[in-house]
Amino acid sequence: MLANIRIVLTNTFHPGNIGAAARALKTMGLSQLYLVAPRCYPDPEATARAAGATDILEQARVVNTLEEAIADCPLVIGTSARSRSLPWPMLDARSCGEKVVREAAQGPVAVVFGRERMGLHNDELRQCHFHLAIPADPAYPVLNVSAAVQIVCYEIWQAAQGANVPTPENEGPFPPQAEMAHFYQHLEQTLREIDFLVPQHPGNTLTKLQRLFNRARPEVNELKMLRGILSAVQRSRR
Repeated sequence: MLANIRIVLTNTFHPGNIGAAARALKTMGLSQLYLVAPRCYPDPEATARAAGATDILEQARVVNTLEEAIADCPLVIGTSARSRSLPWPMLDARSCGEKVVREAAQGPVAVVFGRERMGLHNDELRQCHFHLAIPADPAYPVLNVSAAVQIVCYEIWQAAQGANVPTPENEGPFPPQAEMAHFYQHLEQTLREIDFLVPQHPGNTLTKLQRLFNRARPEVNELKMLRGILSAVQRSRR
């Protein structure tokens, strides 16, 4: 189960944070570290901060884009330190740990952490099914990225040890993120063909629809049905 859980660091600036994150994973039984376009890696400081977790660094996957890191994941959770103008389904660290452990029994899941100074961009957060916020003192609610990784990994470990994570009935399997991305492209194309979207004034329609489907989380067969409906609409229009 834990082998299906990946921690994704995006555009990490300081190599020491990568090493500290690797150590956080290892202390909580996790092994899958993905690095999206790190600014400086490999680096001796990352190795030094990893201490006894250099094996996590050695097997870390380095990719160019977030899309590559999460393509095969049916569940993606992105960390966000602040509320957004368009709210997304939210989790705290504990509920994140429980959800991740439950779904990791069926396939790969990802928890995504952003840049040290600015976190995840809006387009990256839109690729996530849920957003994760770690409550902190409002007077200084700033967590170092490796500290945030440690907290989330701890909750994942606790959930995995508890063996009492409730399993919803009749749920899944869910499609990987790459298939959802293809669906959103297909949806946009169809809406443009039927003139539902005005190219000059697209507004937030697509983002709101993506939020709707992320919240609904269609299963594999349901997504195939939705794609079939879109194809039928396109054939009728043409």
